[in-house]
Amino acid sequence: MSEVEGTVQGHRDGHGFVIRDDRQPDLYLSQQEMRAVLHRDRVKARIVRFDRKGRPEGRVLEIIERRKAPIIGRLLHESGVWLVAPEDKRYGQDILIPKNAVANATAGQVVAIELTEPPSMYSQPVGRVTEVLGEIDDPGMEIEIAVRKYEVPHCFSPETLAQAAGLPDKIRPVDRKNRIDLTDVALVTIDGEDARDFDDAVYCEPAKVGRAKGWRLLVAIADVSHYVKPGEALDNDAYERATSVYFPRRVIPMLPEKLSNGLCSLNPNEDRLAMVCDMLITATGEIYAYQFFPAIINSHARFTYNEVAAILGNTRGPEATRRKDRVDDLLNLNEVYRALVKERGKRGAIDFETTETQIVCDENGRIEKIIPRTRNEAHKLIEEAMLAANVCAADFIAGAKHPSLFRVHEGPTPEKKALLQNYLKALGLGLSISDDPQPREYQQIAAATKDRIDAEQIHSMLLRSMQQAIYTASNSGHFGLAYDAYTHFTSPIRRYPDLLVHRVIKAILGGRRYLLSKGMVESMPLARSLAKPSKQAKPVNPAKAVTLTAEGEVWEVAGAHCSANERRADEASRDVEAWLKCRYMREHLGEEYSGRVSAATSFGLFVQLDGLYVEGLVHITELGGEYFRFDEVKQELRGERTGVRYAVGSRVRVQVSRVDLDGRKIDFRMVRDGEEDAAMVRARKERGADRNATAVAELASVKETDRAVKAAGKRKGYSASGARVNPGRPAKTPARKGPAKAAKRR
Repeated sequence: MSEVEGTVQGHRDGHGFVIRDDRQPDLYLSQQEMRAVLHRDRVKARIVRFDRKGRPEGRVLEIIERRKAPIIGRLLHESGVWLVAPEDKRYGQDILIPKNAVANATAGQVVAIELTEPPSMYSQPVGRVTEVLGEIDDPGMEIEIAVRKYEVPHCFSPETLAQAAGLPDKIRPVDRKNRIDLTDVALVTIDGEDARDFDDAVYCEPAKVGRAKGWRLLVAIADVSHYVKPGEALDNDAYERATSVYFPRRVIPMLPEKLSNGLCSLNPNEDRLAMVCDMLITATGEIYAYQFFPAIINSHARFTYNEVAAILGNTRGPEATRRKDRVDDLLNLNEVYRALVKERGKRGAIDFETTETQIVCDENGRIEKIIPRTRNEAHKLIEEAMLAANVCAADFIAGAKHPSLFRVHEGPTPEKKALLQNYLKALGLGLSISDDPQPREYQQIAAATKDRIDAEQIHSMLLRSMQQAIYTASNSGHFGLAYDAYTHFTSPIRRYPDLLVHRVIKAILGGRRYLLSKGMVESMPLARSLAKPSKQAKPVNPAKAVTLTAEGEVWEVAGAHCSANERRADEASRDVEAWLKCRYMREHLGEEYSGRVSAATSFGLFVQLDGLYVEGLVHITELGGEYFRFDEVKQELRGERTGVRYAVGSRVRVQVSRVDLDGRKIDFRMVRDGEEDAAMVRARKERGADRNATAVAELASVKETDRAVKAAGKRKGYSASGARVNPGRPAKTPARKGPAKAAKRR
């Protein structure tokens, strides 16, 4: 059998996978194989067999590289033995700590450890405590855990801090050279109430486009590339982070605060350096022409989304009265937004209305409430303006044939396409997607079903059928937005790909070529594993395949690095939110709530509680005394005896039965009509706190007994150091014709 290289991905159940470098199907690793390796190890493995479904199983031959990042976990003292239970359950086994290596930590505290002895087939790993993070209930502990668990860089290097400190507080005369002065143009920023860094400012005025009425739309973006230069400490740290990470009550920025909230932020009434996309928009929403140029701007006002929405909703209201000098400008912005939305509809771009939530914490870091984030007209106005600037940037770069990073979003894979087609057919809607689906088909289905009772279920299936957007040097278009070319230009303060795009645009304007440093790109651990990407991109549509040059391959690795760090940031944020929700629900054990089924699986139902936006699992064993069969096509569970159906969107009533803080899991049990009366519910609520304490104590006792039994049975297997011998628990530029016109020419 052949040998392969890849990265180990552990699983909570003890087994694992090797994610192969050649991008072929993952290699399954049994629990036995996982004893000698750790999650995220780079290994060489051999395919030893294929299972009944044709999936490869493997055996680890060699550990090529072991991550040196610390492992985070709880320090436990059980039956005289110190050990750390990793917070990330994908590690699969506890780590023994010799008694002289616990530092000043005490049992129950959260610690960071480094390995001193690796695991083997016959012994557990051994480590030592390198950092004591504190008690599990300390305010902000969930964030401290997450940044280490996901290896999110959270400390700038001394060189970066020194470089940032040496930057000026305001722009200097030398910074103004070769820039167009737009300080007299009434650009404004429109952001959320809690925003501190302002990437973008906008302005719109009526203009003649050809012989017809149209608009001139200016999108000014902070010129971070003027201060963050390739090869400098600031740039190295920014590339390593690749993105800012957002947690409740805390942000880990990509750039030091001196830049992100000060020198680069487009704060009101402050001269700032910017890159400007100057567009002419027709009455039908087409981008007729555009140009990019460096400028000096001065934001004339800082608006919030709610404030702008209130002004647009009532131009004679108190908000409009306070901002009367800017009302006409906002109305112009609203008009160009309406035109862009019409063009979006003609283009067939997908537009789902989804509910995002915001966690509001008290001063101790505990959840105070969870509220929905509503997207008003102001949010959509800014979104359309940014989309227009981004698509112009992509068209400008593609027209110059300069390598760069594109934001690519491909349509469904063949497997997901078939699943969606079968699902829509089973619903009997009379609507489906073709064998070569287009965004317009998705949008038509979404529009046709938006008023149905099961609209959320249908829209969820549409979303799940599409792939995740990535950064790549191979432009194969953006399926969801229905663009032939799309990139990110509008957020260089918080996204590294945007910073790279700014550098490329500046190079094209100057008649130069921006060369991405191969040494920097391949300096990161992830990039090293991707240093030999496939030369042939593999989009869903083979007609869009692109052969990359050597220079393009460097960009491809940078794109993979930025995509992976974007996912890492999302995972860390979700982990913190899940931890906060678990801690919140731990105080509501035994209480009942109404909710709806958010997902159906072969092992149970995920239910989202009304008003709380908290999700938990009703295991299939909690559904009643009959056999339930999972219908993958209809995405539902159906009882064989009674025929009762549970599908996405079904209304249910559940009781909070268990909360696993370490596993970030909430379990519910189903409550049926007439099962309990109000008196019993009130009584259970009154007893909730006592029963919670009892349940926690009982669980701790069971765990203690279990560990003691295991330890006693293997006591003879400990070495003098405490290591087990036996296996353990497994200037203005000429205007260019816009993308719409260019498309017509092609």
